Amino acid sequence: MIVKKILLVDDDRFILQLICRALVLKGFICFTANSVKEALEILVDHVPDIILSDYSMPEMNGFEFRKVILTDNKFKNIPFVFFTSFADEDLMQKGLDMQAIDYIDKNTPIALVVSKLNNILDTIRKQHEKSLFEIGAAAEALNLRSVPLESPAINGFKLNFLYQTYEHYPGGDFIDFIAIDENDTFVILGDVMGKKWGAWFFSFNFLSYIRSAIRLCVFDGNLSPASILNKINRIVCLDPVLGDVLSTLSLLRIDKTTSSVYYAGAGDLPIIFYQKSERITSTIQSNGLLLGIMEDGLYEEDVLKLATGDQLIIVSDGMIDFEESDGKKTDYNLWKMDYMKKTF
Repeated sequence: MIVKKILLVDDDRFILQLICRALVLKGFICFTANSVKEALEILVDHVPDIILSDYSMPEMNGFEFRKVILTDNKFKNIPFVFFTSFADEDLMQKGLDMQAIDYIDKNTPIALVVSKLNNILDTIRKQHEKSLFEIGAAAEALNLRSVPLESPAINGFKLNFLYQTYEHYPGGDFIDFIAIDENDTFVILGDVMGKKWGAWFFSFNFLSYIRSAIRLCVFDGNLSPASILNKINRIVCLDPVLGDVLSTLSLLRIDKTTSSVYYAGAGDLPIIFYQKSERITSTIQSNGLLLGIMEDGLYEEDVLKLATGDQLIIVSDGMIDFEESDGKKTDYNLWKMDYMKKTF
């Protein structure tokens, strides 16, 4: 079941409660505000899927509220519906001219109000799915990938990766494996800051650049992840386009001849290292800053000697974020603790 969030704004508390109760019965999560000021305060912590707002309210009316919404990139694309008791065509036209999706007359039966809001969201969702399909098909045709189809085979090592999109949006995660020769393979894992397809386009550009940078460094005899990371970061900082985009990066070199992994990280999460012989699970935290923060990213290198049965787990971002009363948190630590329990 798809959970739909709605912000209801009206100075009439009775109408608010009436509509809210009907929407909750249909699976909506409702945020209610008796004024535009209160609505803006709610928007600081909650981003609804749709906004239903009255025209006529004291202090700041619905049109002024809509103007504020349109100036904020975070909220301007939220479907906005006016809710009014005025049958004034000029007012209705003014609302539609402000890119409102629709208007609903307050004399409309509550059941029809709920159906209309549901239909608006369902239509938008279907359009998004169509757009995703078309863009995904174009990316597939052009062979644009920020995640490989499969991991390479390396004698003596077993490589697996898990990649899952959020609501079919690819996002900014990127993963790749670069085989330098029969003994050395680079593993690239990162996450471009951003949302949905915008982050994906930048992630593809980042990954293409990182691939080229690694190969150029290798051609010059440089196989050090920390040294390569420093060079990548300096150029990112100087690039007028890439410099405005922040990204994490985990860069590892697998040396088959010595069974060693050389690792350097930029703003990434700690690596989990399980040593089977000693039954010890530890974490390795890089000191490096996110790519693009400053020219000296403070990147250092760790050398991990792996024995038979040892495991390394690298995560591109904060796993699943969730909100509690004291703020936003990540379940990375919960997941790490669960993994550590399973290894003993």
